[in-house]
Amino acid sequence: MKPTNKDISFNRNFSRLHKLLAHVTRARDASSMVERENTNGTVIAGLNISEPIRRAIEEIAPGTGLGPNDFWHGFADLVRDFSERNSQLLEERDTLQRKIDKFHEEHLGNSSPEKEEKFLREIGYLTEPTESKTAHFQIETRGLDPEVSSVPAPQLVVPVDNERYALNAANARWGSLLDAYYGTDAIGRHERQTKGYDPQRGKEVFVHAERFLDEHFPLTHAKYADVTKFELVDGGYNGRKELVFRTKEGVTSLLQNPQQFVGYSLGKVTKILFKNNGLHVELQIDPNSRIGKTHRAGIKDIVLESALTTICDCEDSVAAVDAEDKAKVYLNWFGLMNGSLSTEFKKQGRVLRRSLNKDRVFNTPNGGSLTLPGRALLLVRNVGIHMYTDAVTHGRDNKPVPEGLLDLAVTCFAAKHDLMRNSDTGLCNSRSGSVYIVKPKMHGPREVEFVLKSFERVEAFLGLPEKSVKIGIMDEERRTTVNLPACLNVAKDRVFFVNTGFLDRTGDEIHTCMRAGPVLPKEGIKRAVWKTAYEAWNVDVSLKLGLKGVGQIGKGMWAAPDRMADMLSKKVSELKQGASTAWVPSPTAATLHAIHYHRVKVLEVQERLRNRAHAALTHILTLPLNRENMLDGETVAKELENNAQGILGYVARWIHKGVGCSKIPDIHNIGLMEDRATLRISSQHIANWLLHRVITREQVIETFRKMAVLIDRQNQKSGVPSLANNFEKDPAVRASLELVFEGTKSPNGYTEPILHKYRRSVKQGHGVNN
Repeated sequence: MKPTNKDISFNRNFSRLHKLLAHVTRARDASSMVERENTNGTVIAGLNISEPIRRAIEEIAPGTGLGPNDFWHGFADLVRDFSERNSQLLEERDTLQRKIDKFHEEHLGNSSPEKEEKFLREIGYLTEPTESKTAHFQIETRGLDPEVSSVPAPQLVVPVDNERYALNAANARWGSLLDAYYGTDAIGRHERQTKGYDPQRGKEVFVHAERFLDEHFPLTHAKYADVTKFELVDGGYNGRKELVFRTKEGVTSLLQNPQQFVGYSLGKVTKILFKNNGLHVELQIDPNSRIGKTHRAGIKDIVLESALTTICDCEDSVAAVDAEDKAKVYLNWFGLMNGSLSTEFKKQGRVLRRSLNKDRVFNTPNGGSLTLPGRALLLVRNVGIHMYTDAVTHGRDNKPVPEGLLDLAVTCFAAKHDLMRNSDTGLCNSRSGSVYIVKPKMHGPREVEFVLKSFERVEAFLGLPEKSVKIGIMDEERRTTVNLPACLNVAKDRVFFVNTGFLDRTGDEIHTCMRAGPVLPKEGIKRAVWKTAYEAWNVDVSLKLGLKGVGQIGKGMWAAPDRMADMLSKKVSELKQGASTAWVPSPTAATLHAIHYHRVKVLEVQERLRNRAHAALTHILTLPLNRENMLDGETVAKELENNAQGILGYVARWIHKGVGCSKIPDIHNIGLMEDRATLRISSQHIANWLLHRVITREQVIETFRKMAVLIDRQNQKSGVPSLANNFEKDPAVRASLELVFEGTKSPNGYTEPILHKYRRSVKQGHGVNN
């Protein structure tokens, strides 16, 4: 593709920056600051840098215009100027929670949403503007790619520490509808009749695939099931090529909307490109292929544009506890940014190599050419400000640095390769020149402001264009929810994404009202007034403040990857509620969820929702407490077993295998995607019921002991050691019980400190010393 004026201007700006950076480099090389090795790592600019992280930066630096020393001096300034404020914000969280705890203890059983609101305003928890109707601004972010600004589509989240998973998710922009139907329960479960390809299942797949085409790309005089030949003919309007569909009976049809035909390519496989609601669908025709031979018109595959965006996760779905783990995370992200990431693996006895897909090139009907990205637009989720890491330390006493600052600096450093178009393969991620940072676990506008100031500093010392680093706000903490208009006001020129992370949000809801009384069972919490209001509030605020057509409004994860029929019937509701993207657990799920975006005109839905009555703040402040005291012994026991099984099943793999997110069998042996957010809910739920004497400590221990036996059966092929046979000493069991028994003391109910302690102990090959 020829460079645009925008590209040329962008490169000129980088050229000017490089001249400045070269001068800075020469000055530093001539300075008296000298690297020195010690037993803990390399010391540069007062930072003690672990060997894995030092090597990672040395690998990332070439081609950026910055040397490793330049990076570390810039980062040292960042740590010096931002660490104290980071600590102050965490102390503010604790101070506010102590005040809330005291208020709830003093008003036990005698509070109300109105009293809650009045009190939260008095202590500074609520910040103006609290409602979008009183906000006098609109979101004005510029330089966004269409994948986030204007085309609704599914979104994947992938642990970036796993090369194969990361590549699969990056390549999930395009997915086979035929494969998705064939291999899942989306069209009913497959009772396999033969080994290998089952022709009968194949026929069923084509029936459903052709219905999809009939619904979204209808023909004038036929159904796709009748078509026996696709033809490209000349003579259309203004010399445009026309797509003609012929049937066995000789009936000729056209698309009812000819503008949906937007491209084609000819060769061994003929490809025909359709477009609907901004999303592309590619028909592949090859009557000589194995599948094409079975279809009357030779259709080999129907490929849907699926996950337009993928979040590469450094946070909840990874188990990165030390420098070695962090370096792997950073280098995989670097490989995605410069296009070099690849991996080899064995499948059915064959060695396969996977790398990033190339772009897809088509001819257009009017004689031009069209290039579409072959990969999802990649976003990266950093950790929250509550995390610290000793992968880099600072000061005389070698204090760990805020991990969020390290994530920000390194992921932006790696992304600079994309902005500079350094890829040897010619691939690029953001065509508009942006770096997309998804920031989790922020509590209110002061924390958002802190994060954005760190963005400004990182742009400056890395030599990135001003405001090129954009922010995705995870609306997953209560103080962010109730202050969402104020948060968006602070971020109005950088925000590209607002997402309701209902799992973490539930965990924070439980922790915030920990002392107000026993909470409902989890299903009751999910159906409570606050949850419905929270989901609507997020959309209402985002739409009224101008996010439509500018950035994404997201909804949370479908957690059951083996239940695609259920997903097809239920997840469409999120689009009807105003979401322009929603999370799915796999590339296959992304392809199936893409069907919903063909069915629902999301931007029209959002326009209608802009004028509805705004969700009420008092509803969000309605605590999910069990006020009716209708918890019988059987209900309590089942809830406790469900929580304990989920905790043990997840923690066992986290501690023993270093797996941050995976499909874990639940108590009914249904595979569910679990990460730290679900762990936070379950551990906080038990802690709450313990505090209010719904259950006893002895009951908890015995339930965990019982569930350990079940977990051992479920983990027989996972390589996780037996929990039941070593119940008293197993580090995963000890971590699980500590999460519960220390749950009221854990800041905001976060699970990371305990998980990290026990995982590091296992990696080091010894037990935990208390």
